[in-house]
This record gives sequence, structure tokens and C-alpha cells, in this order.
Amino acid sequence: MDFMNLLRRNTFAHGIHPEDHKELTNKLPIRRLPFAPQLLLPLAQHLGAPAKPIVGPRQEVGRGEVIAVAQGFVSVPLHAPATGVIKAIELVPTALGPKTQAIILDVYQGDSQEVLTNKEQDPFKLNTEAIIQAVQDIGLVGQGGAAFPSHVKLKPPTDAVLDTLMVNGCECEPYLTCDHRIMLEHTKDLLTGIRIALQALGLKRAMIAVEDNKPDAIKAITKVLPADGSITVHALETKYPQGAEKMVISALTGRQVPSGKLPSHVGVAMFNVGTLTQIGALLPQSQGLIERVVTVSGLGVQRPGNYRVPVGTPLRFLLNHVGATAKANEVILGGPMMGMAVASLDVPVTKAMSGVVVLETGHTDLTPRKIHPCIRCGRCVEACPMHLNPSMLGLLATKRQYDTMAERYHLLDCFECGCCSYVCPSNIPLVQYFRIAKAINREQQAA
Repeated sequence: MDFMNLLRRNTFAHGIHPEDHKELTNKLPIRRLPFAPQLLLPLAQHLGAPAKPIVGPRQEVGRGEVIAVAQGFVSVPLHAPATGVIKAIELVPTALGPKTQAIILDVYQGDSQEVLTNKEQDPFKLNTEAIIQAVQDIGLVGQGGAAFPSHVKLKPPTDAVLDTLMVNGCECEPYLTCDHRIMLEHTKDLLTGIRIALQALGLKRAMIAVEDNKPDAIKAITKVLPADGSITVHALETKYPQGAEKMVISALTGRQVPSGKLPSHVGVAMFNVGTLTQIGALLPQSQGLIERVVTVSGLGVQRPGNYRVPVGTPLRFLLNHVGATAKANEVILGGPMMGMAVASLDVPVTKAMSGVVVLETGHTDLTPRKIHPCIRCGRCVEACPMHLNPSMLGLLATKRQYDTMAERYHLLDCFECGCCSYVCPSNIPLVQYFRIAKAINREQQAA
């Protein structure tokens, strides 16, 4: 395969080019973080029903042991990330604000932390239903940040006619490089996960999408591709939000996912590279998801890097280990475009947390910016990847015309990428307005 031909610049219309700051960590190999003395394990680390605890206070558990079971199909179990003793089941802080029920695990610091619950199996000898059940049993959720139970994606709607497995390795958020390092260091696990997903979905074609600022990852994947052409890798233009699933599908196939529909509507099953790598690594051993790779970056970090972090590790312990600087004043979970700032360092690392960005005083302005009237410059319209009119949506939001925003101006098609807020010269917090409008509409519909 001609490597240079892979660097053709597939892309989508609109979008922006923020500084990516990936040079801070993209050359740093994945390193293991030590175990914190105590792990905080929320029962709701995924979309759907929270897991149900099957352990109690003062009970000893082994690393990898199931400590909470799934409640229904759209739910996943929770495994002990370390050997230790259950201290309590109580409320802990979350990044979203409200506290949530969690299992508190005191870690045995002198233990070898060996996983003793593994059971080898050949996933390629399993039928579709068995693969789906096995993926649910390992407690896997999407590693790209959405936290959707991965096994549910392996069972598309009955009326969906799929022809392509699309593997998202774009990683367009500034600072984040965990997917980049996974593609470089765990390429074989990624390909194994892709083949397992193809078998479960009954598909014969997979397309791996990687932004062209990661040529080393493209080259590494190219070396292990099967000769039959069933799995291919494609370079996409480095642009934000290239990694959004609708953008990837548009860039590689030209298909447009209709409003309110899922990728399966246009024949595509979409998975993040981290998710499929976990399937390839964990499923053959029947091992639960107990750790993940997290990028810790930003000028507020003394030792930035890509760390393999036990699920449940408190942010405070993580930042103490990497060395937050004296000027560090803001911590963002995920990337700076779509991530969220946290008010408490007692928030734990969860299954879907891909990054922690720490910013310093002088590089972030926490004082409220003065909001000026919209000058109709059209920059937000030119930037919006969904071809919406953020200016009009913003004006309607200030008038509290939330129904009109949804019914006439397609508010629900906005996936809150933040492009409009980023380019607005009037400092209008458009994406925040849209989040509020969506929340109010949901409350009104529920009432």
C-alpha cells in the first residue's frame, strides 16, 4: 500500500483550526500510574442504568473481581481496579456537580495487584450473541468520552443495514494524545478488536480514520493491515471537530447522517480506537475494564504524559503524582473544547475520561468576559460543522424562545463542539446558551 497516498486530505465542510498543543505529550510513551490509597468507584460511569453493588463494607475484593452487576441491557458491571477492602458505599462528587452513589475501595498497598479472575477464551469461536454478552461482561463503555455501553453498539437496530465498521482515531481535541499513543503502542490489540467487532456485526469492511498530524500512527497501522483489504486506514485533514462521528462519516464516505438519526441509519457502526483496543486486549482474557489510558497535559503540569490510570483514582492523587505547578488554576476533564472544568479534585477518573488538562494563571482568563451584541459577522455560521445558524439560535436563546430554537432552527443537531463560541468576536457564550436551552426543553417535555 502506498503510504503517501494515505495522506490525502479527506475532510468535511466548515470547522476551525485551534492550536492543538499535542507536542506536550504526543512523543511520550504510556506509563503506569501508581495505585492511590483509596479509589472512588461511581456506579453510574455509563449511559443507562447504574450498576448494582454486590459487595458491602469491610468485604475484601480482588483486582478484577465483579463488585457491581449490570441492571438491564443498557448497563454494564463494575470491576475492582485493585485488591483491597470495601470501606463504604456512599455519595461522591462528580464532574457534573451533583453527587452520585459510589463504592469506596481502600487499596492494599503491599499487594502484588495481580488479576486472578481472568479466564482465557477464543472470541473468534463465539457467535454474535456470545460476543455481545462477553463485551457487556467486561464492563466496557466508549473510550472516546460518550460512555455509551459498547455492547449495545454491537447490536444495531433490526431495521439497520450496515456495510461498514468505522474506527475513529482522529482525536481532534487539543492536548489529548491518548488515542495516538494507543494506536502506536497497542496496534495489534486494535486490529484484534476490529476483527472481533466485524465478526459480531457480520461485516466485511472496516475503515480506520486518523488525522494527518499522526503520520507515525498511520504508518504503524499500515504495517499490520490484512492483505485482503478488508481493513484500511485513511488520513483526514487535521481540523476541529474532525473526530465527531458525523464528520468522520461525511469525510470518508460522503454520507450525511440525517437529523435525529444514528450512524447505523447510513450503514455505519462507529467505534473509537480506544474502545476496540480494549476489546482486543480484554476479551481474550475475559478481563474487566479496570484501567484506561489518560492524557494529563497543559502548562499547569510539571510531568505531562499519557498514563495508564486505575479507574476510580481521585484527581487529587493524579495531580500530586504528575506535579501541578504553583500557578495551576483550572482543571478540565477531557479536552478544552468540549470538556468541563471541575470544582473539586475529589472527582475520580472514570471509564470514559480520556484527558485531564491543567491550565495556569495567565494562560486562562477566569474573569467573566464582557458580552457584546451580535454584529452579524457570520463567523459562527462559517465555523459550524452542522451548518446551523448559531447567531440566530443565540438571539432566540436571549429571548427564551427555546421551542422555536428546537423546532425551526434544529437545536438538537448541535453537538456542542464549541466552534461558534471560539470564533465569536463578541464573546457570546453560544454553546452555553444552547446547553441551557436543551436542558429546559427536556424538563418541559418531562413535565
